[in-house]
Amino acid sequence: QVQLVESGGGLVQPGGSLRLSCAASGSIVSGYAMGWYRQAPGKQREVVAIIAAGGSSNYGGAVKGRFTISKDNAKNSVYLQMNSLKPEDTAVYYCYLQQWSTGYWGQGTQVTVSS
Repeated sequence: QVQLVESGGGLVQPGGSLRLSCAASGSIVSGYAMGWYRQAPGKQREVVAIIAAGGSSNYGGAVKGRFTISKDNAKNSVYLQMNSLKPEDTAVYYCYLQQWSTGYWGQGTQVTVSS
């Protein structure tokens, strides 16, 4: 089993920045992908950013150019730097790890962008 623990969410004003962190523990082997998804009230969960085992990354269209995903393999951790935040970025952000054919989710962290 793999456990994911997110941190770094909170309340921020429009135009501000936040940095989310996610630490993975448990039965982790090399070659996994990690990423971030988000779900706003009344909406489906959507991909925010994914970083592959080799380090390549992809972003959802709504955040491209504003958010940056990175990872630290030594710490089994993934980060999401969120800049130029907008009210529509308000959502619960979930960390995700895929190892072989199995996906794991964190418990989620709330991000609220409001003045």
